[in-house]
Amino acid sequence: MSKPTVNIFWFRRDLRLTDNHGLQKALKGNLPVIPIFIFDKNILDKLPEKDARVSFIHRQLQNMRTRLESEYNSSLAVYYGTPVKVFSKILEDFEVESVFANHDYEPYAERRDNQVYDLFETEYIEFYTYKDQVIFEKEEVVKDDGDPYVVYTPYMKKWKEVFKDLSLEEFEIDPYAGNFYQSTELPYLRLEDMGFKPSSVRVPDYDLSSETIRNYEDTRNFPAQDGTSRIGPHLRFGTVGIRSVYKKALAEQNETFLNELIWREFFMQILWHFPHTKDESFKKKYDRIEWRNNEEEFRLWCEGKTGYPLVDAGMRELNATGYMHNRVRMLVGSFLCKHLLIDWRWGEAYFAEKLLDYEMASNVGNWQWVAGSGVDAAPYFRIFNPTTQIKKFDEDRKYIKEWVKEFDSDTYPEPIVDHKEARERCLKVYKAALDG
Repeated sequence: MSKPTVNIFWFRRDLRLTDNHGLQKALKGNLPVIPIFIFDKNILDKLPEKDARVSFIHRQLQNMRTRLESEYNSSLAVYYGTPVKVFSKILEDFEVESVFANHDYEPYAERRDNQVYDLFETEYIEFYTYKDQVIFEKEEVVKDDGDPYVVYTPYMKKWKEVFKDLSLEEFEIDPYAGNFYQSTELPYLRLEDMGFKPSSVRVPDYDLSSETIRNYEDTRNFPAQDGTSRIGPHLRFGTVGIRSVYKKALAEQNETFLNELIWREFFMQILWHFPHTKDESFKKKYDRIEWRNNEEEFRLWCEGKTGYPLVDAGMRELNATGYMHNRVRMLVGSFLCKHLLIDWRWGEAYFAEKLLDYEMASNVGNWQWVAGSGVDAAPYFRIFNPTTQIKKFDEDRKYIKEWVKEFDSDTYPEPIVDHKEARERCLKVYKAALDG
């Protein structure tokens, strides 16, 4: 019996059926399209069994599968394994002409795509990928001489200049939905089939209401206020299309909100141009810093028991919810690197484990920013005072009291380091490294 001839659409960081560039391109072809998702063992084997992000992805896949079955008489095939082995298995059951996907820019993703490309080449399968998770990628916004920008403000200005000539096309699938593979009998996996269990931590819905975007500038710096969009995880996993997010920001004419979206693309193009920055300082001389890397102090930082209430509130919020307010992220990052002289890579790895919106480019970029070692970074002598930051951003201690229940009691720990002494120590260590 001959195998059905099909095309494949491979979902990765684009978990939605609306406005999906690669999916639309696949459906415009002349063969039935099987949508697939691969839970990649190379990634999942490093995660805890109740990882909230895995639960979130699984729920989203179930929602997509339900819609495909009810509206399009199709389904979604879900696999667990390494991508090369999964595609080898698919080729036992189907004659695949082409595989479609959207671009992914992280170093591991590029290695993965090269590995499957080698397999496809031996099987005479075409592999097409498209830009979908950003407005501008790779070398689309560069200096006039072709060099990448390494300072945000000129990048942002050039981004906006190029954007003026752009028409934001949305990639709808309904006109071509008849090309979905007509079968609801495709493989599916439960979380438990992969050794995972549902997490009690939920990814919150995002809020792109006019009120949130309009008030963003006034509310975004105060962690006790619910003034942010919570869009991060949804951009990370592509449960919302980036084009619709930009259209909303433009409609509300909020430059601050728009600039935050551009920061994301700035860090993405930095990681793409300088992939070594995922574990090496962008400014090489910063790798000479003699970090103290005290493991006990790192544990206290992770647990939110440093004796500095705003730092501790942020870490406890992160541990409990997978989220931390951006203003507080800057403080806890600076505290780890500058007050405790612990390598930014330790903090980056901890955030990678905990953050629901973890995105390598932004996480690495922001950690190198607070350490002083990255592009357009804070100067090394800029050291946040964790006490005066309370007066600026949580004056009534509302955020602190929510997360540090023993605050203002005898059971709250003493500061693990004196701010003035830590600041002087940091300046001395950094200066020795940078002048050496």
